[in-house]
Amino acid sequence: MKHLTILVPDGKNNLSSIIGAYKIFTRANEHWVNTGRKQIFKIQLAGISKKVDLYEGLFSIKPHTSITSIKKTDLIIIPSLNHNYQEAVKGNQLMINWIGKMYKAGAEVASICTGAFLLASTGLLDGKNCSTHWAAADSFRTLFPKVNLHTDHLITDENGIYTNGGAYSFLNLMIYLVEKYYDRQTAIFCSKVFQIEIDRQSQSAFTIFTGQKKHDDDMIKQAQAYIENKIEEKISVEHLSAHFSIGRRNFDRRFIKATGNTPVEYAQRVKIESAKKTFETSRKTITEVMYAVGYTDIKAFREVFRKITGLSPLAYKQKYNKETPTF
Repeated sequence: MKHLTILVPDGKNNLSSIIGAYKIFTRANEHWVNTGRKQIFKIQLAGISKKVDLYEGLFSIKPHTSITSIKKTDLIIIPSLNHNYQEAVKGNQLMINWIGKMYKAGAEVASICTGAFLLASTGLLDGKNCSTHWAAADSFRTLFPKVNLHTDHLITDENGIYTNGGAYSFLNLMIYLVEKYYDRQTAIFCSKVFQIEIDRQSQSAFTIFTGQKKHDDDMIKQAQAYIENKIEEKISVEHLSAHFSIGRRNFDRRFIKATGNTPVEYAQRVKIESAKKTFETSRKTITEVMYAVGYTDIKAFREVFRKITGLSPLAYKQKYNKETPTF
């Protein structure tokens, strides 16, 4: 029998990701046994403390065991840390060291949402792909510049390390892992029991782009504001660099360093975010919205919209605004 460890870090964790992981794998075990096969996992919640209080003491978790008593495990699940990333990392160094040790001994590791901060602190993600909640992306990139962050990905799978996007998308990661460790039919069974959409691959449609402002380059902040205030215009990078009296190559370099995007990518994201909000709240047609955010070519607008959101403008409008006409 394999061993599954669901971690309960000290501090303010996300209770739902711990309970959800436990319930889905427990149900997968039961289904496996009910179809005449031997149970796959022994499932244990493990932590550093005997009890962890959550949500100002409203809930408490009492782990089955301490991580120090687990000498071997096959799969480790790290729950979401809510918004206390640095505090959680600082208060769980023993757990961070244990995760690294178990991985080197053959365990696979999966992080849920901002649990990626704990996983990245082990160094295991350096040079690897990773996802986390889109709202935590700027903080993550600042703390872990060696990790290849892809917030458009719902799930990453690389060398026995799994990560996922934000919030309740962890349910999709659990179904993904059930299929890997059990089989496709068990994954389908669990997706139906818990009513989780199977085979979802992207969180792009859920992203709210607010601009990466957690940097100290004042000129680039001014350039970002300039782009954001002229959504309806088609601004060239040459125009921008000239406006701020800086060479194009140097401007590109500084913009990418500060924001993680090229100036063109940033402008596209700003325009598409504005288009998304208009689709959600107005009766404007796709063509009207396209012109309002500075596009004149419907094909180009559709391609950029799909690239950023994972959906066509029409599909996005139909998904988030049921009341309005589309043309």
